[in-house]
Amino acid sequence: MPDSLLDPLRARYDVVVVGGGHNGLTAAAYAARGGRSVLVLERADHVGGAAVSARPFPGVDARLSRYSYLVSLLPRRIVDELGLPVRLVRRRWSSYTPVADGGLLVDTQDDAATRASFRRLTGSEADFEAWGRFYAMTAEVARRLAPTLTEPLLPRSAVRHLVADGVGEEAWRALFEEPLGEVIRRTFADDVVRGVAATDGLIGTFADVDEPSLRQNRCFLYHVIGNGTGDWDVPVGGMGAVSGALRDAAVAAGATIVTSATVTAVDPGAVGAEVAWTDADGRTRGVTAGHVLAGCAPAELERLLAVAGRGAASGSSSAEPWPAGAAGPGPEGAQLKVNMLLNRLPRLRDDVDPVAAFSGTLHVNESLTQLQDAYAQAAAGRIPDLPPSEIYCHTLSDRTILGPELAATEAQTITLFGLHMPARLFRADPDGARERALQATLASLNSVLAEPIEDVLALDADGTPCLEVRTPVDLEGDVGLPGGHIFHRDLSWPFAESDAGSGAEGGAGAGAGAAGGAAAWVDPGSAPGAAERWGVATAHPRVLLAGAGARRGGGVSGIPGRAAAMAVLETPPS
Repeated sequence: MPDSLLDPLRARYDVVVVGGGHNGLTAAAYAARGGRSVLVLERADHVGGAAVSARPFPGVDARLSRYSYLVSLLPRRIVDELGLPVRLVRRRWSSYTPVADGGLLVDTQDDAATRASFRRLTGSEADFEAWGRFYAMTAEVARRLAPTLTEPLLPRSAVRHLVADGVGEEAWRALFEEPLGEVIRRTFADDVVRGVAATDGLIGTFADVDEPSLRQNRCFLYHVIGNGTGDWDVPVGGMGAVSGALRDAAVAAGATIVTSATVTAVDPGAVGAEVAWTDADGRTRGVTAGHVLAGCAPAELERLLAVAGRGAASGSSSAEPWPAGAAGPGPEGAQLKVNMLLNRLPRLRDDVDPVAAFSGTLHVNESLTQLQDAYAQAAAGRIPDLPPSEIYCHTLSDRTILGPELAATEAQTITLFGLHMPARLFRADPDGARERALQATLASLNSVLAEPIEDVLALDADGTPCLEVRTPVDLEGDVGLPGGHIFHRDLSWPFAESDAGSGAEGGAGAGAGAAGGAAAWVDPGSAPGAAERWGVATAHPRVLLAGAGARRGGGVSGIPGRAAAMAVLETPPS
């Protein structure tokens, strides 16, 4: 069914966007505001992709952010330029990590309390002082680097100058050249403190912290530079409010959005592209596009091009659709997502305020040793014995996602994000492996609580516990994430690998060219055009990446969608 369609579809549009996720909607809004005719084709019966809210529990009036759940990388510039009525709530407590009958509480508004917590855990204030220095460094890098994310790509040399000269050579080496594990071990002495710092490099990324590819470093970087602060904020109304605002902006600008529209092939040409799709009634349709913006994953775009006999390999002898060092023939996600509704917060073994503990990120069995052990077990093909995970409670910051009756109770929504759960563990036996992973994860969680989480789970209208679990294989089917990879593929550095633009993948160091990103599709000998300058190019000039798989992709940011639109608007309409 069309999501917003009053007039018959045209035979040709200046821009056809494949996929109505938040990046696709961002691209549509900017392109339409720039005067281009825009058609968005979305496979699902709704837009938003992984940035949606849903009521997963029958008879329960709770709208959970079903997949993605916090916002950091969405630039204020995009919110302001599109006039998005998005409200974000800053969390006071950064994190709490239970350890035996105590724990580490990081309070962003009370240095004295945080210092005392470090002292109780580690026996000294050394790691507290190191923590302050380390995150002051990342904050300064964020302040300098974040504004570049909404501009044409800088070359690696310019970003090095920006960081090394402005913050220090040590900052450049620590974030961009040395494996994250080495940096963390050198900076912090305590195993738990090391683990809390390391987790930002492992969200959605299956990696050893010492991996020479530095994919963990790239993941860490994106987690600490959002909006120049690295803060992760709560979207009021849930993720559906973010995607809803982007949808409204696109429609208001004149874009046409069609849902239940499955794109089946993309055939690029010199002056346009032919896009084949089927509608909700199963009818085959077609439309010509001046540009195709792929809000879908690069793996899906590769498939659509191959159907038309125009895959990346036929367009560029240097094509390499997957980042060097990626596991297997394509992307692989590595997380277990568990959504829960609780009657109340569970009791903790520590005397910490439960509101403080659950308002930020609650780290479960995430010391560096525990993270590395879990990685080794998963890499060997086993579900980890003690799965590490992170917990977040949306309703402590925003109760608008609950119906009035439920909001008046002590009910709380809980999101659990389990690490080191790669798709390979779930391929052979999806249902059985999902259940085993869930039970291991709940046992891991219960090991740090004073009561089983099962005792505080709410029940739905059928008397079933309000718990939903999704594996990478589930995400692949639910929202088209290849291998369940939440970033579509391993993240790339947020700069061009050479001074000539993002078309050339240089080999400057172990991690410099480790992530192929969009640039791996482009002929290194070509002069950079608009698409190369914005980091969204493919081998086909009229087909651009607009999703998380583009350079500077990943997370709920809208940056790739805006970049693709900027590249289009710099190119005269055909």
